[in-house]
Amino acid sequence: MYHRRLALFGAVTLGDYLLWNWSLAGNHDVLAIAAGLSLPPLVLACLWLLGMSVLQLISSSTRRSQRRRAAPAGAPRERAGGSAPALGRPLQARAPASSAGKRAA
Repeated sequence: MYHRRLALFGAVTLGDYLLWNWSLAGNHDVLAIAAGLSLPPLVLACLWLLGMSVLQLISSSTRRSQRRRAAPAGAPRERAGGSAPALGRPLQARAPASSAGKRAA
């Protein structure tokens, strides 16, 4: 979920850069110093999040390709949750707990 943070930090970094550029051009020295000092950590955070997003993307694509290779070609794939039966398999009927005692008697 790094992409949401990346978008947020990217927007804040761009806004800080634009504020820093505007304050330098308009001779707003205090604002230029404040925006300039906060810009490098924001850029580093954006680069870190970008790297983590790329690694997450590579990792998920690698896991998907390994799952495809591991499953036999003709075998049906089950859902990720594992709770729903695969297509073609009948549902097993369960008897309620109260009726199980009556059958044994």
